[in-house]
Amino acid sequence: MSRALLNRLNYIIALITEFADAHHISAQQAYIYLQQFKGLDFIDKYYEVEHTGSFENAVEDLTIYCQRMGGTIA
Repeated sequence: MSRALLNRLNYIIALITEFADAHHISAQQAYIYLQQFKGLDFIDKYYEVEHTGSFENAVEDLTIYCQRMGGTIA
């Protein structure tokens, strides 16, 4: 596995954990929610931008995106 791919995967895992903590849900619930409301696609598509900022901003962006896709976590 390339270093770049490993860094990307580690970031995604950490962001799922941060999302879960911010919304007081389990990491498993966060993963399912992000998958259902296309948050994982968002992370993958905008990784190059999102990983340069804070996790707080990335969680906020994910929350807004998932809401636009029908999610109800605020």
